[in-house]
Amino acid sequence: MMRGLGELESTIMDRMWARRRPASVRDVFEDLRQERTIAYTTVMTVMDKLHTKGLLKRQPVGRAYVYEPVASKEAYTADLMRSALAGSGNQAATLVHFLERLTPEEATALEAALQVFPHKGRSA
Repeated sequence: MMRGLGELESTIMDRMWARRRPASVRDVFEDLRQERTIAYTTVMTVMDKLHTKGLLKRQPVGRAYVYEPVASKEAYTADLMRSALAGSGNQAATLVHFLERLTPEEATALEAALQVFPHKGRSA
């Protein structure tokens, strides 16, 4: 089952998704240190781990790397959701519990998504 991100991993990925362009460790470090005390090597280590996990791709630029997300935040979230569903003992029951907990806004978003991408077995 796919695991979620840790707090710092999540923060870094959110910054990378928001940038919408490649970034070096230095870029992310400078951004993060405006809000928290953090070591450059910590950012470098976490970004390397995110690369190893397949969430960031990187290209060498000089003596450093420039990183960018492999997929959008929405695609990553969808993969997490599918993994959680696949790991449940009873997918139908899991989906029922999920639907019971939707807010009205989430239910509206689900209805809109189903209109855009109807299931293959449903009539459109």
